[in-house]
Amino acid sequence: MGFRLPRNARTKTSDIPKGYFAVYVGKNQKKRFVVPISYLNQPLFLDLLSQAEEEYGHHHPMGGITIPCSQDTFLDLTSSLSV
Repeated sequence: MGFRLPRNARTKTSDIPKGYFAVYVGKNQKKRFVVPISYLNQPLFLDLLSQAEEEYGHHHPMGGITIPCSQDTFLDLTSSLSV
């Protein structure tokens, strides 16, 4: 017994390579970034996820993980993380 994702969910994930996941970043206008799963081991990235949980709970308006910070802040933070 298995489950099937809705058609639109399957097409959105088809362009994400194995070992990566998508996040949506921005306060007003959201931009999609594909980041390595290894970021989940990074304390700074986990802090961003905690902020997302505080703001959105487990319901994210974009359908994926939405991180409530500016795109510049996200890029600065992720550029300092090791993969």
